Amino acid sequence: MSDVEMFHGGQPFLHRDHVELGLSRAEFRARLGAGDLVRLVGGVYADARADDSRELRVQATRLVVPEHAVVCDETAAWLWGVDAHRPGDRHRFTPRWVVPHGRGRTRLTGVDCRQALLDDDDVTDLGGLRLTTPVRTTSDLLRTQWRPYALSSADAMAAAGLVRPMDVRQYLAGLKGYRGIRQARVLARHIEPRSASPGESWTRLRLLDAGFPQPTAQLEVVDASGVTRFLDLAYRRRRIGVEFDGREFHTAEADLDHDADRRELIRAVGYRVVVTRREEVFGSDTSFEDEVGALLGMTPIARWW
Repeated sequence: MSDVEMFHGGQPFLHRDHVELGLSRAEFRARLGAGDLVRLVGGVYADARADDSRELRVQATRLVVPEHAVVCDETAAWLWGVDAHRPGDRHRFTPRWVVPHGRGRTRLTGVDCRQALLDDDDVTDLGGLRLTTPVRTTSDLLRTQWRPYALSSADAMAAAGLVRPMDVRQYLAGLKGYRGIRQARVLARHIEPRSASPGESWTRLRLLDAGFPQPTAQLEVVDASGVTRFLDLAYRRRRIGVEFDGREFHTAEADLDHDADRRELIRAVGYRVVVTRREEVFGSDTSFEDEVGALLGMTPIARWW
């Protein structure tokens, strides 16, 4: 194998095509045994030096899934430019496909393929690849993902300008007999295009499921220094702000100092700010909604997720 050029340009190929690509059966086995080639899915292989990315896995899967298969769920959202994977699946490259009921589906290792009700209007073309439309993709995520992740995925699709909440609600109203449809219809009422991160979506849902009023997302506040700030969530009339501090941007000492200074200036204009993290939004600790409830004068509903 050349030290400069990748075998087959780094593109995936079928095992049956190895001869056309200049490899005898013995040479193919030798390359595979030496680790120069890797198997991606089923009978699809690629140069071991190619980046093992979601894009490469999708390309590989296209070679072996049925022609009527359609990219769906998190993989479709990713192709639309939105990372809707669960935090633990951010680096999971297994593509997800759907086929209409009554049509064959692949059962290859490394490929998730399921059957579902699928209308022609639910499918579109993106760069020669068949995938579910943004509205169908959002609706499927609302139905199939865990409640907080489902809302954050839908928020992200709306924030990207791919769907309008009203269109998602209208689409879901016409579905019958779909698994998870009740959850999807409830969550669709709360899709928020202004949500700026998954953490904000999770926090907002925690507040709603505690029985609190709908908070305003990304509320503009002019602080004591005259600078316009944005609160993740807020109850404007009660002058209560709620902020979610994610691990990525709120753990370094400089970030913590910046957060403290910013919130001090916001509190100086009369806002009471409650700060929470992932560990407090999830799990059994109710201190977050207890604190917000005390400010609102409300008793939160017991947690159930």
